[in-house]
Amino acid sequence: MRHINEIEVYGKSLLIRADFNVPLDSNLNITDDTRIRSVLPTINYALDEQAKVVLCSHMGRPKGQRVPSLSLAPVAKRLSRLLRKDVRLAPDSTGQEVERMVQNLDQGEVLLLENLRFNPGETKNDEEMGRRLAALADVYINDAFAVAHRAHASVVAVARYVPEKAAGFLMINEFSYFHKALEEPARPLVAVIGGAKITSKLGALENLLQRVDKMIIGGAMANTFLKSLGHEIGQSLYEPAMVGVAGCLLELAKELGVKMFIPCDCVVAERPEPQAATKVVTGTEVPPEWYIMDIGPATSLLYAEALANAKTIVWNGPMGAFEMDAFSRGTYAMVRHVAESYALTIVGGGDTDVAVHKAGESAKVSYISTGGGAFIALLEGRDLPAVCALEDRFEDIDKEGPPSRCQPEK
Repeated sequence: MRHINEIEVYGKSLLIRADFNVPLDSNLNITDDTRIRSVLPTINYALDEQAKVVLCSHMGRPKGQRVPSLSLAPVAKRLSRLLRKDVRLAPDSTGQEVERMVQNLDQGEVLLLENLRFNPGETKNDEEMGRRLAALADVYINDAFAVAHRAHASVVAVARYVPEKAAGFLMINEFSYFHKALEEPARPLVAVIGGAKITSKLGALENLLQRVDKMIIGGAMANTFLKSLGHEIGQSLYEPAMVGVAGCLLELAKELGVKMFIPCDCVVAERPEPQAATKVVTGTEVPPEWYIMDIGPATSLLYAEALANAKTIVWNGPMGAFEMDAFSRGTYAMVRHVAESYALTIVGGGDTDVAVHKAGESAKVSYISTGGGAFIALLEGRDLPAVCALEDRFEDIDKEGPPSRCQPEK
């Protein structure tokens, strides 16, 4: 995979695939422009090289329809402010008017295409849409790690038809930190995996067990592990079909000599609501009608001790329902443990990212990934379609990963 600074871009037309899928309030104002700012190094490099810059991105899920509230107009406005130059918004992502606007671009000017997903061909990886996007530029740059796991027209099809292609600086950083964390890590390497479902992270859990020295489990998925050990978990969320899988993962960890940590106590509530009565119980004393909502203080202490000697930490997924204040202590305690560690710390996933920022500890984390699904795909050891496309390995895009050893019950 070539990098943007390894190819000649001076004076050329560049099509840069970015991820500007930013949150908007009810007045369509951007509430967090982190994803926009993360692509600025690539954009500014292109502008310094007197390139003609054409930016493209999706916003939300309009399902091939033109949805005014999902227009990239707010992004164009914010980019104009950040770049201190006018960023025009094209009326569409392809078509004659778009081609005319691109042809009229001068060196050092920027044009933003309208939401790619207004075109139904984007999510279908339509070849014709890929050709039309490719025709807009001399060089294609992918700097959208958050959609690197999607086989979409602006990620894969376009790469078949451009004369030159490379990765932008954000994409380069993502893979650089992933390499440091999982390919050549300083040890001990500890993975912290939370969130709701084992199902969505089974591949990542199995792959990580082959690589890490310790694994810490939190979130609702921990309930399934507790259930596999025969513990009663009341009315708590868990995956009945994955109980056997959880037991298999515990056995696999034992075989591989990986220390696996699951909660020893938890915060339970009468109802999964912010105002419900709560108490702390051990993992074997959950009342029949109550719900596990967070890890408990003893578990937080246990996890802190597990992280104490870590040299590399990879974290994906919260420890509990942290969006409700009563059940946020476990997740925020984990944020502090990770932030205060002397290890290389890499955090990925939208919810985890939100927790770190809300806790005000983002500056103390080595790297916060911009991708959720793409980050999980890397943890699974999968080839990302974006990388395959940049390396002309199109035949590998649909290749299945290794078979799972721990199969869910049918």
